[in-house]
Amino acid sequence: MLNRVVLVGRLTRDPDLRYTPNGVAVANFNIAVNRPFSNQQGEREADFINCVVWRRPAENLANYMKKGSMIGVDGRVQTRNFEGQDGKRVYVTEIVADSVQFLETKGSQGGGQYQSDGYQNNQNQYQQNPFSSNQNQGFNQNQNQNQEDPFKNNGEPIDISDDDLPF
Repeated sequence: MLNRVVLVGRLTRDPDLRYTPNGVAVANFNIAVNRPFSNQQGEREADFINCVVWRRPAENLANYMKKGSMIGVDGRVQTRNFEGQDGKRVYVTEIVADSVQFLETKGSQGGGQYQSDGYQNNQNQYQQNPFSSNQNQGFNQNQNQNQEDPFKNNGEPIDISDDDLPF
């Protein structure tokens, strides 16, 4: 049997971080996930999915992400029920997240805004990896040679024809 869920969407509200009586962190959150098709009016619809995450990932989510942040959730579907305040049985279906990935930087809600030096930071991460094998040494040396940005002192537009594009 298999119960696995992978979602990518945006937080519809700030995560709600609480602690159990034993001190375990738990965060409830809701994400909007776009459907891959349009309705009859040509509009894209979204599903709003309740999720929960526990322990350190719950604290990280609450501390670093807020309404509108794009996240990825890997987890499982869970149903539970309890007796409500009115005495009726309440059924809840939610995603219990095993991991939550932050898919954009803290200040870039709305997408498309990235740190200007993000690419170079990634290059430095790979160059300083002490676990890299000798097979990757040539690749790292090529990165060192091409690290300088050829456009850093030139603010003019770049002329690119359709023939230059790889797609």
